[in-house]
Amino acid sequence: MGAGGKDGNTLRILSGSENQELEEIINACAKETGISIEMDYKGSVDIMEELKGGAPDYDGVWPASSMWISMGDEQHLVKHAESVYMTPVVFGIRESLAMELGFTDTDVSVRDILTSIEKKEMSFCMTSATQSNSGASAYMGFLYALMGKQEGMTAEDLDDPALQENIKELLDGVERSSGSSDWLKELFLNGNYDAMVNYECLIIDANQQLEEEGKEPLYVVYPYDGLSIADSPLGYVEHKDEKKEEAFLKVQEYLLSDEVQKEIEATGRRIRVNQIEEENKGVFRKDWGIDTEKILSPIQMPDGEVLLKALNVYQTTLRKPSFTVYCLDFSGSMSGEGEEQLKEAMSQILIQENAAKNLLQASEGEVNTVIFFDDTILGVETARDDSDEALAELNKKVEDFSIGGGTDIYIAAAKALEIASQYDLENYTPAVILMTDGQSTENFQVFQDAWDVFGEDVPVFSITFGDADPTQLEELAQLTGGRVFDGTEDLTEAFRSVKGYN
Repeated sequence: MGAGGKDGNTLRILSGSENQELEEIINACAKETGISIEMDYKGSVDIMEELKGGAPDYDGVWPASSMWISMGDEQHLVKHAESVYMTPVVFGIRESLAMELGFTDTDVSVRDILTSIEKKEMSFCMTSATQSNSGASAYMGFLYALMGKQEGMTAEDLDDPALQENIKELLDGVERSSGSSDWLKELFLNGNYDAMVNYECLIIDANQQLEEEGKEPLYVVYPYDGLSIADSPLGYVEHKDEKKEEAFLKVQEYLLSDEVQKEIEATGRRIRVNQIEEENKGVFRKDWGIDTEKILSPIQMPDGEVLLKALNVYQTTLRKPSFTVYCLDFSGSMSGEGEEQLKEAMSQILIQENAAKNLLQASEGEVNTVIFFDDTILGVETARDDSDEALAELNKKVEDFSIGGGTDIYIAAAKALEIASQYDLENYTPAVILMTDGQSTENFQVFQDAWDVFGEDVPVFSITFGDADPTQLEELAQLTGGRVFDGTEDLTEAFRSVKGYN
């Protein structure tokens, strides 16, 4: 594909996942303007990296926050960037729990939330700060609040041992992580969790679904000392194509028109921070804790260098350690190209110099195990510790491993649960990452039995390749609260995406 979309009448827009909720409005925009719009949803760090590389395949960029454009647009290609809507990053806490904690009738600070986590009164779900804007924004808010200021963060501030200890304790409260804000909402709706950190608009959407199902809604808490607001800028990526620019400006003008802005507001997104159209007031419900009259004082994001240091410190030092079991398909059908791609993908995660490029480095205290399987367990290897050297040794074992025979995903996944059961998983963010190119004809029951015995909250994330059967993998994802990723186009990209979930 040349620069940008395929033809003058097609716009390809690189977007954050939270905009999936606006697809009806985007489709109406395409119909009204006669311009075909292709949305490609990615995490914030991926959007930043794409911009650093010049975003040759895209005509527009629509991240959750301007900071990803300012950090990624080193070539100064983004023009005409305008905020389409705003949404604060908030805590949505089960209403009865929020009342119990005394959060429904008073202003709440980040330290109040930290205290409830230290007392084991609450845990929460949050996206990875190094993969998704809602997680990054919440984390930056935590840092500022626990530093006792709202702007002017320096690189030295991040080295403060007392601050690091506080943030570690706060992040110990993370029960499940995710690489996507929209998927986090789906995880929450399908699970049984206390709270989640997410965009106000996605909490509103979750509450509408919870209410439809007759379930308890979430109460929105705005930490007054660590609040950040996503400003959702839509910008044009300059590739010297006047027709594209014209088409982009038409689309942007449509989305910013008064009528469409009201429609966007009706989805729970703010058009102005403290003022809601009369017809949309019923969306922003006070009984859910939503306050559109409160004067919101958002934190000021630090400059790019400090922000990047903060994200690296989160990834390597502060977050809850990952516990990951990789189940790697070494069956006969993987021979050749499949084997090469698998080994290359694993080197992007295990070799820390590679992992650092995508902010996917190992964290202190994390555990990494690899199960090699065909239709039997061919071998199990665990990195001796979290050091770069130990992970490089594990990568060497993957590199040197040889292909076997048939395929049975279930015995490998069951073995992974057995291994996980030997650890206190409360201290980790656990995941089984299963990569396969085959289909298993039997033995789902073997996995089901293992899940019944060992299955604490250990999600199975699967990556498809070759002839893998997505329906079998979806079944595993549904049972365990995991997700299926498509590795048929780019296996390395799929491994990177899934790693953002733990």
